[in-house]
Amino acid sequence: MRSRAYLIARNLLTSRERPDLARLAAIEDPERFVWSVLPHAARTFSACIALLPQRLALPAAVGYLYCRMLDTYEDLVPGHVARAAALRAFADRLDAPPGAMPAAPRIGTANDRDDRDRAHLLLVERADLVDRVFSGFPPATRAVVRDLVHDMAAGMIWSSATFEANGGVLGGDDSVTAYCRHVLGNPVLFSVRLIRLAAGSETQLTPAEREDAMLVGEMVQLANITRDIEKDLARGIAYDAVLRADLGRDPRRAPDAGDPELRQRCRDVRTRFLRLALSRAGSYRRMMAAMPLRPLSGARASALLMLLFTERYFRSCARRIGAPAWQGPDSTLALLQRAAVAAFSHRRTERELARIEREFLSAATAL
Repeated sequence: MRSRAYLIARNLLTSRERPDLARLAAIEDPERFVWSVLPHAARTFSACIALLPQRLALPAAVGYLYCRMLDTYEDLVPGHVARAAALRAFADRLDAPPGAMPAAPRIGTANDRDDRDRAHLLLVERADLVDRVFSGFPPATRAVVRDLVHDMAAGMIWSSATFEANGGVLGGDDSVTAYCRHVLGNPVLFSVRLIRLAAGSETQLTPAEREDAMLVGEMVQLANITRDIEKDLARGIAYDAVLRADLGRDPRRAPDAGDPELRQRCRDVRTRFLRLALSRAGSYRRMMAAMPLRPLSGARASALLMLLFTERYFRSCARRIGAPAWQGPDSTLALLQRAAVAAFSHRRTERELARIEREFLSAATAL
């Protein structure tokens, strides 16, 4: 693994809009491929993974890349039945002994839309390199990664079936929160289990600890949902029945292009989901308390960085709906500096967590 500074810098400088597909396709070393493709899978998660110590970073990277592959099947395989079969087959192959894993299902005709999608397709095509890294992990680590992949695949199959049955609409708040738990609650649970495994602690969480991980997943995934409401509408997906009539709109008639009524509907849905996300604030501190972190801890820095990224987005979301936005760090460098301090200071971390929790709950009450 390259140094943390190198990985973070590459993450910040890598263009996800214009990936060098030829360079990625030419890499033959499995671990080098993992670190090279990771920034193209997710900028925020890549930066957080880069802060982890080596014993955690590589399994976290492999787990996240497997999740991105599942996302690619969900996004780009046309047809609900074929999509579900691909998701199930991808997860089931991780049950095979190391060295005997079947190849990842191929995506023939894909609904790819841009170079980012093509980078994700390349990741699926070269899944064997990620498999070789996975196969080298100790059995306990493979089990934690395997549980993540199975849980994610099952959640995506449920989500795909729900969207299909409802004509592109997820449903009410219960369906939205269930979706968020599938999409990001499971990766949060995976992260906590991975940290506990590295510390030699019990990897099975109590019901209360598991619930906090799921609430964190709800909060973070609601950031993704509120950010992309208009874009999702243009591709035929709505997370709220209020927007049902607007599905499949011509992207040229997006709300920001001059449709006051639709713009207001999007604003109302965004406000409601933002309030729901901010109300989950206390779960993050409790989730971190379930991690056996050392006095000097890159994992603590990584966890705080994810929350700082999320806080920065929620401030921008509040401004977008015309609500008062609280003060906080905005530049990526400022966020990295605060996360770096957290690696050395549990007390500073607790103060930062308390500040963000206070701001979130105050903002939720004001909405």
